[in-house]
Amino acid sequence: MEVALENAIPTYAGGLGVLAGDMLRSAADRGLPMIGVTLVHRKGYLFQRLDPEGRQREEDVAWPIHDHLEPLDARAVVEIEGRRVTVRAWRYRVTGVTGQDVPVLLLDTDLEGNDPFDRTLTDHLYGGDARYRLCQEVVLGIGGVRMLRSLGVPSPARYHMNEGHSTLLAVEVFAEELEKGGDRAEALERTKRRCVFTTHTPVPAGHDRFPIDLAWNVLGSGPVGALRAMGCCEDVLNMTLIGFQLSHYVNGVTKRHSEESRLMFPGYPVGAITNGVHAVTWTSPTFRDLFDRHLPDWRADSFLLRGALVIPRDEIRAAHQGAKAALIDRVNEETNAGFDLETITLGFARRMTAYKRPTLLLRDPAALEAVAREHGAIQIVFAGKTHPRDDEGKAMIQEILRWQAEPKPGVKIAFLPNYDLELGARITAGVDVWVNNPRPPAEASGTSGMKAAMNGVPSLSVLDGWWLEGHIEGVTGWSVGSTDMEAAARRSDEEDAGGLMVALGTKILPLYYRDPDAWTEMMRSTIAFTGSFFNTQRMLQEYVHLAYRDRAAGQPHPTLASTGG
Repeated sequence: MEVALENAIPTYAGGLGVLAGDMLRSAADRGLPMIGVTLVHRKGYLFQRLDPEGRQREEDVAWPIHDHLEPLDARAVVEIEGRRVTVRAWRYRVTGVTGQDVPVLLLDTDLEGNDPFDRTLTDHLYGGDARYRLCQEVVLGIGGVRMLRSLGVPSPARYHMNEGHSTLLAVEVFAEELEKGGDRAEALERTKRRCVFTTHTPVPAGHDRFPIDLAWNVLGSGPVGALRAMGCCEDVLNMTLIGFQLSHYVNGVTKRHSEESRLMFPGYPVGAITNGVHAVTWTSPTFRDLFDRHLPDWRADSFLLRGALVIPRDEIRAAHQGAKAALIDRVNEETNAGFDLETITLGFARRMTAYKRPTLLLRDPAALEAVAREHGAIQIVFAGKTHPRDDEGKAMIQEILRWQAEPKPGVKIAFLPNYDLELGARITAGVDVWVNNPRPPAEASGTSGMKAAMNGVPSLSVLDGWWLEGHIEGVTGWSVGSTDMEAAARRSDEEDAGGLMVALGTKILPLYYRDPDAWTEMMRSTIAFTGSFFNTQRMLQEYVHLAYRDRAAGQPHPTLASTGG
């Protein structure tokens, strides 16, 4: 449902879309025959505007589609609530390091002849009610399969569904297989061989569930017949479960998330392919130049970042200072917060929602002030949007802005609005420590800390998601809490906030202010151990081996289709 292609194309909301975009970039780097499919989202997710009281106000995003996308002549037709809805496509080309392209199709229903309601279906990302969302999923899943057919693309040997938003593509494939005749079980097996499903969240609200009456009303006769042939459903259409049932390979996005998914969906085998980020995209210009000099083939082979261990420390420091200066300038221009280059700077930027606990660092003001008074000043930069209906997330933004307006002794706070790809890259590269403190076990993966690592920025994180695999205490960062998920889930916010203060006061600030060589050594280790592994090049290779490969021939399939999450 979302793919982050470039900063000026607002077809993403957060990490899920960024991951889809990074995966397509790595596919282009490797020359993998893949096609991305998503929706055009003419009005984007939201433009974040903050009023004088710090309340988030949402506006539609105005962006010039024709300036960034190529219109295609092909048309596909889907049935929604008994109406024929015509779908067009725009094309974007993701170009890899060798010049090879991966095309991305952005589906669009804003066409003359369509019902006025249907023309809005590709307007808003994650907008509207359950009816609107299910209608969108018809366009994405069923419309996506039919658009490939209209474009004359050979039938993809693998369809990769990112989250349940695109599950209806597997239902469409199953309907096609049923029409070929023969045994229903054989049709099911043929469908499963062609489909791969990745689940991205252990949060129940992240799994689409639609009342069955709504589903039967929205879906056309073909999907309804296919679902009934599967024995679906009693009272709820669970898109994740349908995706599981129609796929030969299902995976979570970290080892821990796969364990949690098997608990959520007992009886289903859920493998693990840990997420990554696209190394070149998330490396700052100063570090790109540094790696180009010392690790000349790193853009094509991310594993070469292991060589960061031998890059001179003074060059690492200089590259980081360049990225930090760019961030400090942005912070001061937008907020007048008076940040400076010498003060340790912490970063927290992601979706503002309760389980990610964005205000945990600020929970005990007296403790934070005491740490700064004893060990040195602290700067903290925040960024992130919250869903228009997430009042709790909006309240957290207001709390951060109150701190910004009334700074405490030794502690400066800045909140940067309209978090996007460009701002995300600026923050992850420019801070000194990346902070991540979700409430376990709600973090499926998290990738922002991986982006920071590409620039030598260590993490201070709760042990959940990818950090359970990437954490080496005192080498790639610092941990809070326990690896025992049951114990971690029982920890209170007060306990985890206290853990953050202990780490800052006993490990992080003393190292930063008193031993710059040891700090720079940690930066080198972070690049070498974290950056070289937690990237989409490695991740995509695992997908090829575990999910895409033709087991009979031992080779990747000739054509792949990936739908954004």
